[in-house]
Amino acid sequence: MSAASQHKGRSLLLPTLATLIALAILIGLGTWQLQRKAWKESLIEQIETRAYGEPGSIVPEAEWTTWRADQDEFRKVRVTGTFLHDLEAPVYGLAPGARQGAPVQGYYILTPLKLATGAIVIVNRGFVPADLKDPATRLQGQLQGDVTITGLVRAPEARNAFTPKDEPQKNLWFARDPQAIADARKLERGAPFLIDADATPNPGGWPRGGQTQLTLPNNHLQYALTWYGIALTLVGVFGAFAWKRIKG
Repeated sequence: MSAASQHKGRSLLLPTLATLIALAILIGLGTWQLQRKAWKESLIEQIETRAYGEPGSIVPEAEWTTWRADQDEFRKVRVTGTFLHDLEAPVYGLAPGARQGAPVQGYYILTPLKLATGAIVIVNRGFVPADLKDPATRLQGQLQGDVTITGLVRAPEARNAFTPKDEPQKNLWFARDPQAIADARKLERGAPFLIDADATPNPGGWPRGGQTQLTLPNNHLQYALTWYGIALTLVGVFGAFAWKRIKG
């Protein structure tokens, strides 16, 4: 091999390494989107299978220790008990506003429901705007005595690095986590899931239930094709660059 050829080969080393790294990242992103597509399709199937039709009963307390979201979440249920309004937890969140892209800030009202057996199920009664966080501003909605709630079983809300830490002593909550609420309120025999109440109106109009999003966008195939397309373009650009460098 001539000295010129060796020099050209060495001059392609760093661009080749950089291209291979970028190519691996792009293919990885495309593959991740395909995995997300499969997950999203499974979730959509769960919703379509479980969220409609006649409501059933919640999983018996004896099975709560082995409860699994993938087997039970989004199932439509009906449960009867007594609300413990003095132990409600307002969880900060956003709800769709009158205009698209302009959500309303407020709170999801999570209230323990004491069953006849003494066990506790946390119910997400629905959304209230920020100025109705104080229960005293919506006394009509504080249902007393035995109540029957229809809604959807939900898994605890996943936390991430951007989720602020709850401050139970200030009644500040940032995740719909029934176990955390039960622990802070010293409630025993709490269910590992919560129930999102349906849109049945509460007296006074608040909290406003029926907040579960049942229509999920699924654009992951489009995203995957985009990443793979960029990867293919990168291969073409590098091939043209290398050919020009070698022949130049």
